[in-house]
Amino acid sequence: MNFDYGCQPISRRRALVQVGGLGAFGIRLVDLLAARSNATEPSPIKSVVLLWLWGGPSHLDTFDMKPTAPLEYRGPFEPIQTKVPGLSFCELLPNLSKVADKIAIIRSMNHASNDHGVAGTIALTGSQAGAVALGGSVSTGVMRPSIGSIIGRLNPRPSGQLPGYVILGSQLHQGLKKVVGEGGGLLGSTHDPFRLDYDPIDGLKIPSLDLPKELSSNRMDQRFELLEKARADTSKSGLAMDHHYRLAHTLLSSRQTLAALDLSTEPEPLRDAYGRHRFGQCCMLARRLVEAGQPVVQVNWSTHVECPEDAGDGGWDMHDRYFQIMQDRHGWMLDQAMATLITDLDQRRLLDSTLIVAVGEFGRTPKINEKAGRDHWNPCYSAALAGGGIRGGALIGASDKRGEHPADRPISPADLGATILNRMGITAANLTDLSLIPQGIPILDIFG
Repeated sequence: MNFDYGCQPISRRRALVQVGGLGAFGIRLVDLLAARSNATEPSPIKSVVLLWLWGGPSHLDTFDMKPTAPLEYRGPFEPIQTKVPGLSFCELLPNLSKVADKIAIIRSMNHASNDHGVAGTIALTGSQAGAVALGGSVSTGVMRPSIGSIIGRLNPRPSGQLPGYVILGSQLHQGLKKVVGEGGGLLGSTHDPFRLDYDPIDGLKIPSLDLPKELSSNRMDQRFELLEKARADTSKSGLAMDHHYRLAHTLLSSRQTLAALDLSTEPEPLRDAYGRHRFGQCCMLARRLVEAGQPVVQVNWSTHVECPEDAGDGGWDMHDRYFQIMQDRHGWMLDQAMATLITDLDQRRLLDSTLIVAVGEFGRTPKINEKAGRDHWNPCYSAALAGGGIRGGALIGASDKRGEHPADRPISPADLGATILNRMGITAANLTDLSLIPQGIPILDIFG
């Protein structure tokens, strides 16, 4: 896949094991530490794009296939060879297979909950504190901010531009319940994400300010003046509302910002390559935001975990009709949008400074259920990373022969979050300055 549109152009455990054996070769630990202190640390990256696969995709039907497992585990799809010798992906991902040399796969992600709401909070914040389960129970503790909120807080944007943390998509739900974990947590609601969305028919949407198309700029300004006079609420919720209204006003008043969000200027073949579906066009919008200097963009696959057949809007929570939906929609949509995003950023020389992370809140059961589907599975699942200096073709961790549990090097969402923060140049000292206890261990050997 190639586009030409005139674009400008170790883990702690492993380290200890290795150090333990150095004495036999006459190398002292003090010498190793001295060499490490003289090594050049890679420069921090500038942006993160989180492709949030809400509902939980199966690792066995994407990046960690088990072709020798019994039929009731492996399913109907076949593995295909990628550009990286010895590395295979699902046959539904041919375009991602062609850019596998720019992708690293973590095959041992795991945590402790199979409830969408709780798992979503764990995956987005690294902690279960404050999570709300489907039944309504709330986990103890004060909710940590999402990784996006932390990055946004430490990367303030100039006046007149979007805030540092943008989500393309509406508030996450499971069933009729909102899922928490995307926001500022103990940092406060002013560090919640600013939401945008894109509809293939209606175009750009600003959920925090739904204005009719015929509203002129003068009338819009008049409305904001009336709102300013009418709102005297000084409560926390009132202040948060003021904050987001002002952001919306800034956005609509800024021609420069709006230009970054205008997909109509993109070449039609490139828009086709991303896919004319919502997720594909939002991935293109994420690329435009990265070009404009946006520190973190989260692209939500869907609002609800359920697929349309279950009154949702296309999530990955497919307990039945699973393989048919994977073949008809989810597989090729993910393949098309993510592969094009990687290629597009690479050709614009933005991939090395941008880390792409594709992951859901958990995976799906390796064993196929009686409805020919897969259920929730948190003990082991996969995440795919690209750009940001990763070692292309790298495999981190491994699952067992049926994909049920990690066989090597379990990785938690907190570890993945720590890795993202580390690559953005955010240190433990930065976190403690925000009254946040650092958590997780960065996966340093995933980077070259």
